[in-house]
Amino acid sequence: MTDAEQAAGSGLLVVGDVVTDVVALHGSPLAHGTDTPARIRSVPGGAGANVACWAVRSGCREVALLARAGAESADWHRDALERAGVRALLAVDEEVATATVISLVDATAERTFLTDSGAVLRLATEDFAPSTLDGMGRLHLSGYLLFAATSRATARLALRTARERGVPVSVDPASAGFLAELGPKRFLEFAEGAELLLPNADEARLLTGLPEPAEAAAELSRAFPRVVVTLGEGGAVVAAGGVVTGRVRARQVRDPVDSTGAGDAFTGGFLAALLAGADDRAAAAEGCRAGAAAVATVGGRPPLP
Repeated sequence: MTDAEQAAGSGLLVVGDVVTDVVALHGSPLAHGTDTPARIRSVPGGAGANVACWAVRSGCREVALLARAGAESADWHRDALERAGVRALLAVDEEVATATVISLVDATAERTFLTDSGAVLRLATEDFAPSTLDGMGRLHLSGYLLFAATSRATARLALRTARERGVPVSVDPASAGFLAELGPKRFLEFAEGAELLLPNADEARLLTGLPEPAEAAAELSRAFPRVVVTLGEGGAVVAAGGVVTGRVRARQVRDPVDSTGAGDAFTGGFLAALLAGADDRAAAAEGCRAGAAAVATVGGRPPLP
């Protein structure tokens, strides 16, 4: 890809979230009412921010993130993003702290989240400027923004603006728990206009009521031109036009550490590959490569160089 092609519109704008992740890795089951030994660290995270960082790691040279962070840690998050190669467009909230997630990771590397959304859901329409889409080949929206009125209005504004400019939009449903609270019908209405949906298997089942992820992917692709459902160790399934068009195997991870952010890594790798000209199956293979790398590290971001 030439520099001229890159400048003409092959960048990625992510409108999403930054989060302070407190990751606790515990080798034994939680002991209720007393202590459980664990290794604990605080790391920068957030679905949108993770996607942006993995897109850079996967070869996308122009990636920007629009998100909202609390004043107490905005500088820390901005520095971490910029060191990862992401242009950080952070709105600073003077009233509410940055979102915080406590990630409890068990011996199998499976994680359970406790989530304080903090400033994430306060991303406002005035925080978004149409000029942030200049030079962008894709817009990606973190589905977390669709779970509250203020951030939802901003996400919908970004989606409408991108469509008016001919910029394709992808959406990640982000959380099966929050999706169940909002309701699948409302979520699908809010995501209308996106050309790519990237749910995991649980989210795909919730959105369709169908038990098999492949069937759910096919059904969702009747409403969205392209759908990719991630299956964890099962890889990913690609659908378009109401039918499954491809399946991709996951990469094996010999020593899994933490599955936090594996889906975000897949999305970042997938979108970077699309922007580089890959078809959906090849892009999904790149997504699986990034997802495997994420499972081998603590937290949801690629290690900084």
